[in-house]
Amino acid sequence: MSQYWSKLVHNLDPYVPGEQPKDQRYIKLNTNECPYPPSPNALAAIHAAADERLRLYPDPNADELKDAIADYYKVQRANIFVGNGSDEVLAHVFQGLLKHDAPLLYPDISYSFYPVYANLYQINAQQIPLREDFRVCLGDYAVDNGGIIFPNPNAPTSMALGLDTIEALLQTHAESVVVVDEAYVDFGAQTAIPLIDKYPNLLVVQTFSKSRSLAGLRVGFAVGHPDLINALERVKNSFNSYPLGRMAIAGAAAAMRDKAYFEDTCQKIIATREMTVQSLTEMGFSVLPSAANFVFARPPAGNAESLYLALKQRGVLVRYFNKPRINEYLRITIGTDEEMATFLSVLAEL
Repeated sequence: MSQYWSKLVHNLDPYVPGEQPKDQRYIKLNTNECPYPPSPNALAAIHAAADERLRLYPDPNADELKDAIADYYKVQRANIFVGNGSDEVLAHVFQGLLKHDAPLLYPDISYSFYPVYANLYQINAQQIPLREDFRVCLGDYAVDNGGIIFPNPNAPTSMALGLDTIEALLQTHAESVVVVDEAYVDFGAQTAIPLIDKYPNLLVVQTFSKSRSLAGLRVGFAVGHPDLINALERVKNSFNSYPLGRMAIAGAAAAMRDKAYFEDTCQKIIATREMTVQSLTEMGFSVLPSAANFVFARPPAGNAESLYLALKQRGVLVRYFNKPRINEYLRITIGTDEEMATFLSVLAEL
């Protein structure tokens, strides 16, 4: 701590990302990265954008990328907001749409950036407990609020809600902004984007970091009514008018247009996930139903922490959360078939 820190900084409890150790080569199943490379078209577009034009500022509106997203989801450019990763998009959402007198609602076991942002932007927040089986029950959100946010599928539990359930929530809370965080939606859930024309209070946030293999490029986006998008643009242009570089815009746009490569990658991960679930179940693990590129599993003896440490010692990284209710579970990212075979082999030995 320092005497030069503001009072706000003293009170922050920052987000802790998944570990990225460099002491040896690991099989990384701890940060939900895609195990496959980006689309060749995306890589070619990135290389093509790395020319003398880098001396110029990029397009502050990222129109090429917005148009690619709009074309994919059959919406208008005015429905799209883009930012430097979905975390930045969410930061602008918290500041521009969720700061109200009534509390912001989100699940108690969920993406751990939500309480960090609530604290950073001094938003009154209320956590809604998951049910005993770790389901998000949107009926529990029938309380006065200034906004609602939840991931679908949820993280770290991997479970997804159906569109009918989300639509019922939107109808019940027509006066509140409802943010659906769809970082993992492409691995088995349904996107809520088709509902934005019907519900002006809905904002859907997605990322290029998972299903499009571009975690290192840092691109995220939101889709919603133009009034919501305009609020985010006002915040963005009061913070950083150029959040995406020229190469990020070109690469992400090309990745969005390469539908065949994207679908093939997702299907391979889904198939490997199902194989992994079957193997873990045969070993006696309890595995939650997953619609994500990871699984949330309890070892037979509930010894998740010691198993996490033993796997790490043998060169395999998974994610362990030392938190109430989930401290007997491991979150395991789905890698390639070869990586998962090695993981399961080490696990069997342990």
